[in-house]
Amino acid sequence: MANSASISADIAGRYAQALFDLVKESGGIDALSAQLDDLGNAIEQSAELRNLLVSPIYTRDQQETAIGALADKMGLSAALGNTLRLMAGNRRLFALPQLVRRLRDLIADERGEVTADVVSAQALTAEQQKRLSDTLASKSGKKVKLNTRVDESLIGGMIVKLGSQMIDSSIRSKLASLQNAMKEVG
Repeated sequence: MANSASISADIAGRYAQALFDLVKESGGIDALSAQLDDLGNAIEQSAELRNLLVSPIYTRDQQETAIGALADKMGLSAALGNTLRLMAGNRRLFALPQLVRRLRDLIADERGEVTADVVSAQALTAEQQKRLSDTLASKSGKKVKLNTRVDESLIGGMIVKLGSQMIDSSIRSKLASLQNAMKEVG
C-alpha cells in the first residue's frame, strides 16, 4: 500500500505536468517560475496558509475562496490561480507544497538547470552565492540555481546538496567527527 507522501507526490505530479504543459505552450515559464518562488515563500512563512492546506475543518468552498483570494492578492497568473482553485475544489490543497517542488523541477529540466540546496550558518552575500553557483556549475556542467537558507546551529560553514551528492563543511559536523574520534581513542 502506498504511503501518503507518495500519494501526494502522484497527485501533485499530475497537476504540475498539466499546468507546466499549458504554461509552456503560452511561453510563460519565466513568469511561472517567479510566481512559484513567491508561492513557496508564502507557504514556508505562513502557518495559517499551511493550516488551510491540510486542515479538514475548512469546507471546499472556504478553501476555494481563501486560495482564490490569495492567488488574486499575489497576482498569480490565471493558469496557476485556476489550478489552485481546482485543487481546492477537489480537496487536494494538501499536495500544494509538492506541486511547487515538481513544477520547479520541470522548469529546471526545461532550462537545463539544477537546483542546489544550501544551508549556511550565516546568510550568504550576493558575491558568495555567485562564486558558489559558478563553482557548482563547473562541476555539474549545468546552470545551478541556489536554494539557500540559514541554520545558525551549524556554527560556521555550510551544507550543500546537489542532486544525490552532499558536501558538509559545517563546523558542527567537524566537531561531531572529532567527538567520535575522541570516543574511539579513550
